[in-house]
Amino acid sequence: MVAFGARPGQLGSWPLARLFHTGLRLLATNKELLLRLRKKTGYSFMNCRKALETFGNDFKQAEVWLHKQAQKEGWSKASKLQGRKAKEGLIGVLLEGNAAVMVEVNCETDFVARNTRFRQLVQQVAVGIMAHHQDAGKPLTTYVKRFLKAEDLSQLKTVPEGRLLSDQVALAIGKLGENMVLRRAAWVAVPSGCYIGSYVHGILPTDGPSMIKVALGKYGALVICEALANSPGTNLVDMGRKLGQHVVGMAPLSLGTLDDEPGGNTETKMLAQPFLLEPNLSLGQYLQPHGISVLDFVRFECGEAAELPGAQESQEEDAMPLLASPPAQGV
Repeated sequence: MVAFGARPGQLGSWPLARLFHTGLRLLATNKELLLRLRKKTGYSFMNCRKALETFGNDFKQAEVWLHKQAQKEGWSKASKLQGRKAKEGLIGVLLEGNAAVMVEVNCETDFVARNTRFRQLVQQVAVGIMAHHQDAGKPLTTYVKRFLKAEDLSQLKTVPEGRLLSDQVALAIGKLGENMVLRRAAWVAVPSGCYIGSYVHGILPTDGPSMIKVALGKYGALVICEALANSPGTNLVDMGRKLGQHVVGMAPLSLGTLDDEPGGNTETKMLAQPFLLEPNLSLGQYLQPHGISVLDFVRFECGEAAELPGAQESQEEDAMPLLASPPAQGV
C-alpha cells in the first residue's frame, strides 16, 4: 500500500529502488557472516544461520552461543558414550627447549583418529601440558620426569583460550560421535649438558602450521641422554631419533647397565639389547664411542594395557644424578 502523498515509485519516504538495494546489501552481509562463522567454528550452516538470526547478526554473540550449545550437546553425548571401548587414537610428542611432552588420547576407530578435529585435540592436550609445566622451568641439576593420568589431564587448560581439556574432549565427542579418553601423559625436562631424544612411529602428516610442532603417530618414545666430554662430533638430534627408534622397536622394560651381558634375563634391558639399527652390537656398545649416556626413557604404545609406573604419576619423580655411565635402573 502506497503511503498518502507519496509519489509513484516510493514507499512512504523510501524509494523502492533504495529499499531493494538495501535488502540486497543486507542479504550479502548475512551470507558473508554465515560463511565466516561456519569457517571459524566448523559448525553446520543450519546452526550458524540460527545463531546469527537469534542474535541479529551479532557475530561474537552468535559464536559464543554456538560454543555453549555444542558444549551442552557434547557433554550429553559423552555421558551416553562413556562406556564404549576406546582403544584406537594417537600418541603426540612435543619438544620445546629442554622439555618434552608425550601424550596418548584414545578414540574408538582409526577413522576418527585420522580426522583433523581429533588430531587438533591431541595437539591441544600436548600444548596444554607443556604450558602447565612452564612454572617448573627453574634451573635444573638433574632431569625431571612426571606422569599424568586422565583425572590430572582433564583439569588442565588449553592455550591460549584457557578452556578445560575435559570440555574440549566433550566438544570433539559431540562433533565426531565417538567416545574419547585422555589416557595418559609424560612430561620430562633436562638440565644443561643433557638432551631429550624423541621418535614417533606411524607418523601422520600435519594439516597446517598450527600442528607442525606436535608429531602424531601410534608409538612414541622419549629418551633422556647426557652428552659426555667425547661427544662433540656426534649429531645429537640424529642420535636421539635413533635411540627413540630403538625404544619403540625393541620395547625395553628397564635401562640396565653397561655391565649387563646380552641375552638371557637381560633381553628387556635397554643397554644390553641388540641395537635395532646395528644388531651385531648391543646398544651400550654402540653408544660408548659416541660419548652418549642414556639416563632414562619413556615409551607409549597407543591402546596398550600397561599402566603408568609408580604411585606418583602426577608428581615429580626423584631423578638419578648425572653420571658418566648409566644408572642401574631405568623406567
